[in-house]
Amino acid sequence: MSDTEFDIIVYGATGYTGRLVAEYLVNHYGPRDDAPKWAMAGRSQDKLEAVRDEIGAPADTPLVVANADDQADLEAMCARTKVVLTTVGPYQMYGDNLVAACVSTGTDYADLCGEPAWMAEKITEHNDAAKASGARICFSSGFDSIPFDLGVLMTQKAAKERFGAPSPKIRGRVRAMAGTFSGGTAASLGATMKAAAKKPGIINVLRNPFALAEGFEGPGQPTGMVPMYEADLDKWAAPFVMAPINTKNVHRTNFLLGHPYGEDFQYDEMMLTSPGEAGKKMAEAAVEMMKNPFGAKPPKPGEGPSKDERENGFYDVLFVADGPGGENLHFGVKGKYDPGYGSTSRMLTETGIALLHSNAGGGVGTPGAFLGEALVDRLQSHAEIQFAVEN
Repeated sequence: MSDTEFDIIVYGATGYTGRLVAEYLVNHYGPRDDAPKWAMAGRSQDKLEAVRDEIGAPADTPLVVANADDQADLEAMCARTKVVLTTVGPYQMYGDNLVAACVSTGTDYADLCGEPAWMAEKITEHNDAAKASGARICFSSGFDSIPFDLGVLMTQKAAKERFGAPSPKIRGRVRAMAGTFSGGTAASLGATMKAAAKKPGIINVLRNPFALAEGFEGPGQPTGMVPMYEADLDKWAAPFVMAPINTKNVHRTNFLLGHPYGEDFQYDEMMLTSPGEAGKKMAEAAVEMMKNPFGAKPPKPGEGPSKDERENGFYDVLFVADGPGGENLHFGVKGKYDPGYGSTSRMLTETGIALLHSNAGGGVGTPGAFLGEALVDRLQSHAEIQFAVEN
């Protein structure tokens, strides 16, 4: 792929999140000597031209027209670039052809997918072929699931340094978050529920924490669905809507890396509320919210918060690792910007750039498995995400 026309193509650049990815490339990398060569892609030349002008991209920014339903279009597009970043979801509805095109052309791919049943299907279909072509198919390269996938990876690094061995159990706890989930996340959940109604076997995939670990069955895992008081944190913990996808990606990273966390590793995610009766009531209310996490009017794909809302958003995640003598290690991941849009667009872009510099082999993987600490370094340097031991 060294002689391709582009380093990165942003596919779906006329959509809400795709526009943010393109805008980040314009504003953060601009006319620099080390900037990637990139292009905007979508279905409509007119819309691409309009978005290019709206985000202040140079007038000579390359535009590529490709239809998600046209395999020849997609393969021609993929052949022109080293990496495709796609924001066109739900991926189970619009992603099949693009993944296949990237695999066949040996092109790296990163998306924002939080659809585990579709991901499991693509692993079965394409993992061997991607290894053969050299394509790195990197799912879940946004808030699903980078802060959690890389947060566990870095927590385990700290645990090995402190305890001399990986932690057998880590709790991921969202301490605070300001921002909204994306319309794509809401649409993906809706599409997954509709698919599960037609194919009951999908429910088994959703329930299995090792569904993305290709036949590996680890130990029983905490469900994270029952409110609980955590005395060491003096907070109540409530179910977290993204835990079903994040936990699966964490276990897949462990699997792909040869189980550096151990084959008996346990991991769960929840949200922290507050101490006392008020915290308990908030945690119990969260159980009901899990039945309809996006409310009566879920965000629609293509819609999103204002610039001020994006820039004033943030998230703060704590990882608590058990030590051999009953002690705990605390590790924090803190991100600036709205998690579903502002930070996600930065994470996806930096994943694409990190893939350009990676020597990892092909296959269907995760940011943690393909990129690991190299991506952590990029996110800290460029995306305003902090990874740090706290005690």
